[in-house]
Amino acid sequence: MTRPSAPDAALTGARIVTPSGILDAHALLIEDGRIASLVPDSSVPDGVLVQDLGGGYLLPGFIDTQVNGGGDVLFNDAPTQTGLRTIIAAHRRFGTTGLLPTLITDHLSVVDTALAAGESALAEGMPGLLGLHIEGPHLNPAKKGIHDASRIVPIDGGIVERLAAPTKGRRIVTLAPELAPVGAVRRLAEAGVLVCAGHSLATYEDARNALDEGLAGFTHLFNAMTQFLSREPGLVGAALESRTTHFGLIADGRHVHPASLRVARLARGDDGIMLVTDAMPPVGGTKGKFTLMGREIIMRDGTCKGSDGTLAGSALTMAEALRNAMDFMGCDLVSASRMASGNPARFLRLDEEVGEIAPGLQADLVHLNDERHVQATWIAGTREDHCE
Repeated sequence: MTRPSAPDAALTGARIVTPSGILDAHALLIEDGRIASLVPDSSVPDGVLVQDLGGGYLLPGFIDTQVNGGGDVLFNDAPTQTGLRTIIAAHRRFGTTGLLPTLITDHLSVVDTALAAGESALAEGMPGLLGLHIEGPHLNPAKKGIHDASRIVPIDGGIVERLAAPTKGRRIVTLAPELAPVGAVRRLAEAGVLVCAGHSLATYEDARNALDEGLAGFTHLFNAMTQFLSREPGLVGAALESRTTHFGLIADGRHVHPASLRVARLARGDDGIMLVTDAMPPVGGTKGKFTLMGREIIMRDGTCKGSDGTLAGSALTMAEALRNAMDFMGCDLVSASRMASGNPARFLRLDEEVGEIAPGLQADLVHLNDERHVQATWIAGTREDHCE
């Protein structure tokens, strides 16, 4: 008779953050890269390798759906497997175990190169890579932000078919819905693309039409979109009203005022919020400035800006976003973890694979000390130590 296999490791000594609360005096058992079970410390099987984490908290690894760069690399400048690997490694240091590298507005040839590199990396099983986010070039020039207006192009049938091509991972496309042909959002959604509204002058009615076609979410809520007004709710109003979509929040206290963060949570609850970084090359890197489409961008006081003061992504990490969600929005650790892991997993339709600490899910984990700083991460049970 074949005996059941034994767990590979038991993680003990940290409080375990689950969707239903925090477990004390429990161990997390890992087997074949997955969470085998959660058991009282006294019930750890004999002979299992015990890793005592020495306090702090064990959470599901963070999932970031909007990452422009990291480790001094901008994805637009390095749409290659090497570029992807560098960006993923830079963000893993800050607790991110799954992400979607994000290509901002660029020539269609660069979009094609990025998509090809992403598919090759996904086929090879690059740890931490969940897919790609294509943010533009189908945006509204009037809300371009730091995006290069000369590279913005309308979305047409040929482009829709390019973006709807099959992928081994997840694909997010951010576009301005008011400029998309009728049926474009539906065609992308039917192909499994997660379409988000952003960099847009869409009216509330435009947003509702896009939602009817399958719009899945809203990119960096409040930033580069129509705001909530008394007689024109805009994209912000549509996002806060919806109960079937998710929206990203850049919780650095600079892109969005802490009071606006709190209002968004009060209006939508915890379930629709995804913490995102919109991170640029300085995260996990050594340089305080970089070039974006020929423009010099300088990081100062945790913010990336062009010479005219336009915000150019952020230097935010997911670990800092989690802390800010607690400090700015009054979230407890369970709710902040949901925003950093569980909600992005559900948005990506990966919640049966990652995003929570629950038996059967992949062992993508992050260990925080009592000050909520990253000490270690696991991707599919493989540990990497850090010192945030």
